[in-house]
Amino acid sequence: MLKANKGQVSYGESVGILLLETFTPFIPGDVGNATTYQFPVRFQRIEGFTFDKLLQKDPKMIDPILEAGHQLVKEGVKAITGDCGYLAMYQDQIADELNVPVFMSSLLQLPFMSSMLRKNEKIGIVCSHADYFEEDLLKNLGIKPSVSLCIEGMEDQVHFSQAAHEEKGQLDPKQIENEVVSVVQKMVKENPEVKMILLECSSLPPYAGSIQDAVGLPVFDYITMINYVHSTLVRKPYIGFM
Repeated sequence: MLKANKGQVSYGESVGILLLETFTPFIPGDVGNATTYQFPVRFQRIEGFTFDKLLQKDPKMIDPILEAGHQLVKEGVKAITGDCGYLAMYQDQIADELNVPVFMSSLLQLPFMSSMLRKNEKIGIVCSHADYFEEDLLKNLGIKPSVSLCIEGMEDQVHFSQAAHEEKGQLDPKQIENEVVSVVQKMVKENPEVKMILLECSSLPPYAGSIQDAVGLPVFDYITMINYVHSTLVRKPYIGFM
């Protein structure tokens, strides 16, 4: 006998994704594009929460964030993430409030990644804006300072900045691909101890394959994290033979 959940009008979405109010196209591979996933997800916009307000660390935004999170839980999602790594600053508050697993930032993969490296090796992080990548982000996620990082931002890349920061409403994937590949190549050349790459920004996973082709390193991002969490939420029987 199956029972309906009160207030839920659709079923089968494992991961709920909180979205900022942004004006930019989300291409396949972006966290905000539903075709990125091999399983259904549910999106929920955080009313009034822009990228600028996120960078300003506006404490008043926690209320609409939690309201959007509760709406996702009401609609039946089994875990909740977001579409910007800087949402890490709200990780504890959201996790304490909602009755499902919460994983707001791709940075949560850092301890796992770090455990696979030698002591003298580093993780290269590509973020949206390096000036706002502060130690508090890692502290809020419980990440120890012992994790060795090399951080590069995309703020000086013209095409990325126009799409993601200035929100001009248009995006040239090939140009941005060239920019992020160039940033990673430069980082690895100047820091040969970098042995893994983490794309912090939720708009960068579409270019992960090209980055890997260019530098030959493992590349983690929001999508590797979301896929991993989904695989724990919806276990399926193994089908094979002996």
